[in-house]
Amino acid sequence: MKTPIAVRRRRRRRLSLLGRIVTGAFTFVFLIVLFALGTMAGIVYSYSRNLPDISRMADFQPVKSTRIYARDGTLLATLFKQNRVWVPIAKIPKRVSNAFIANEDRNFYTHHGVDFAGIARAALADYRHEQFQGASTITQQLARALFLSNERSISRKIQEALLAMEIERYYTKDEILERYLNLIYFGAGAYGIEAASHTYFGTDVGHLTVAQAAMLAGLPAAPSDYSPYVDIERARERQRHVLERMVANGYLTGSQAYDAKNEPLGLIGERPTGLQSFKYPYFTTYVNHVLDTTFGQPVVYGGGLSVDTTLDRTLQDEAQESVDWGIAHAESEGIGAHEEALVAIRPQTGEILAMVGGGGFNLKNQFNRAWQALRQPGSSFKAYVYTAAIDSGMPPTALVDDSPVSYPMGDGTSWKPMDDDFRFLGPVTLRYALAESRNVVAVKLAEQVGIDRVIEYAHRMGIKAPLEANLSLALGSSVVSPLDQAAGYATLANQGIHIEPTAIRLVTDSLGSPVLDNRFPQENEVISAGTAYVMTSMLESVIKEGTGTNAQIGRPAAGKTGTTSDFRDAWFVGYTPDLVVAVWLGNDDYTAMNESYGGNIPARTWARFMQAALKDVPKHDFVYPASEVRKVAYCGSAGKYEYFLEGTEPTGTCASPGYNGHSRTVYDEPPVVAEPIALAAPAAKTAPPLRAAPAAQAAQEQPAETAAPEATRIPTAEIETDPTQAPDTPPSP
Repeated sequence: MKTPIAVRRRRRRRLSLLGRIVTGAFTFVFLIVLFALGTMAGIVYSYSRNLPDISRMADFQPVKSTRIYARDGTLLATLFKQNRVWVPIAKIPKRVSNAFIANEDRNFYTHHGVDFAGIARAALADYRHEQFQGASTITQQLARALFLSNERSISRKIQEALLAMEIERYYTKDEILERYLNLIYFGAGAYGIEAASHTYFGTDVGHLTVAQAAMLAGLPAAPSDYSPYVDIERARERQRHVLERMVANGYLTGSQAYDAKNEPLGLIGERPTGLQSFKYPYFTTYVNHVLDTTFGQPVVYGGGLSVDTTLDRTLQDEAQESVDWGIAHAESEGIGAHEEALVAIRPQTGEILAMVGGGGFNLKNQFNRAWQALRQPGSSFKAYVYTAAIDSGMPPTALVDDSPVSYPMGDGTSWKPMDDDFRFLGPVTLRYALAESRNVVAVKLAEQVGIDRVIEYAHRMGIKAPLEANLSLALGSSVVSPLDQAAGYATLANQGIHIEPTAIRLVTDSLGSPVLDNRFPQENEVISAGTAYVMTSMLESVIKEGTGTNAQIGRPAAGKTGTTSDFRDAWFVGYTPDLVVAVWLGNDDYTAMNESYGGNIPARTWARFMQAALKDVPKHDFVYPASEVRKVAYCGSAGKYEYFLEGTEPTGTCASPGYNGHSRTVYDEPPVVAEPIALAAPAAKTAPPLRAAPAAQAAQEQPAETAAPEATRIPTAEIETDPTQAPDTPPSP
């Protein structure tokens, strides 16, 4: 029998052995843990040495979309490499951010970058084969989006977790959430919550409903699968899941979630991409061109510009309707024209209020004839010839002989300008010649003034296209755009002050700072107010009693028709004190029309648009500069007046009777060669200084008969005559 002492000794030995075993086990485990921790620390240290510098996150500038707006704030277009519009967290409603937090990272405000409880929860759900739960926090997703790739590997997950914890040390939760919501991809080309709001619902993020926010919150996990444009049932299922998560996290009540599930989404439908997505594409693509030219494509498509344009949507709609009407009538009346363009400018500001470049902007035809088409302006160019003449001191009553003339071409042939009635009217006044668009008079006038001087006036009044120093230029042989013509006539409408036409009022950068401001445009007085008024009064005669009677709109208006030989181009360019509009009609392939005069479809289109555009604008006269212009009554003609620049008015008791006083000799058989007439020297007048090139200045210093250049090619001659009016019957004053 064992003694108690022996039993106790044996028990102590057993306990000692167990203790040594336990101690050894703990030591082993400790060493294993220590080794693991050391290994992990080494791994962490190794990966942390190569982590990106998260301080770059503060300076990170994502590619942002440029947005173009009409003058009433309507979004016209979004230009982007990535469709993204940055919006600060303060402008994102809580109902929107809560939807993302509930679905993506319910512990967002309590963890420090990595949600270990979430990882365990996701692992358990995966073990139980329950619905997949993402373990990456919003911070981790942001780290991956900013600094890492989408590679699926342990090393990338370690880097992601380390970066997330670093980000949480230096940035607030709101800063992290703001970047996340502005960077993630939502499908359909939309990056960030604001772009997604417009892409799916056509509204700003601030106007999203709970139902809409829940649907967007369900997209980032798999945009191509959950997009309502791809599968509306899967999108709805995903939306319901987000709403349930919002209820579980206390962001919604059950009844609120139920209402949201059954609420109409208000999807706007998948929109076309590229230029086809633009509203008012003729105008908006022109704005795009100006932006590209001014800032360059990298800034335009990635700088997040905000562009306020000059577009008046009501006038743009009226302009498109008028152009469509003009094209339809050209077809129904057998004129054979298939395209028309219209540009409308406010002369006092240079703002382009409407621009229509054709009958329809589509994938096959995006050519904008309002500014891209360069066509011969015909007699509408004569306004610059007559402006140069009036500004040099010639009065509207000056007589020019409408008689045969011939110019050598240098190759043994001669150019003989004619009108399409093949008649010559003898001495006619400048006013009558402009109203009836007499070609020979315009050519002789250009020769007298000097073709280089005419070119200088055209350029400083608004023409951008190069012009050939050729006498046929007086008849519109060089090409210009409708925008050019509108700009040139706007100088007359604005009392001689030229303002560069613009489609943009203000451009601000992504921080809201102005980078282009056209709200206070530069004004350049290029001709006197008196010259502009006298020219306006002469162009009023075109509409009142000349070739442009179809442009009468029941209020003071001035303008000029233009028709080129073979009827390839037809124009009407005109203005009131409030609005300048240029209209062109023709065919893209230069096919001739069937006797299409500028006084027909273009003038009627112009009148149709002007009446609609000005229906709510009171009628008023053009500004009369009394200090520069003298109003003189005709002898024996009550209520009939002529306007003269100061110093050019007649010096007797009566003025020249104008229309009624000239002889009208008609030459049915013009001679082969006739010398140009020599005009009487104009009355002394100091014109505004010309910014002429040295060659032009030299030409102006020569006598008039030697300053005119010799014709060097067969020109395209103007054939302006209103077919509804006998060409040899001058109108009453």
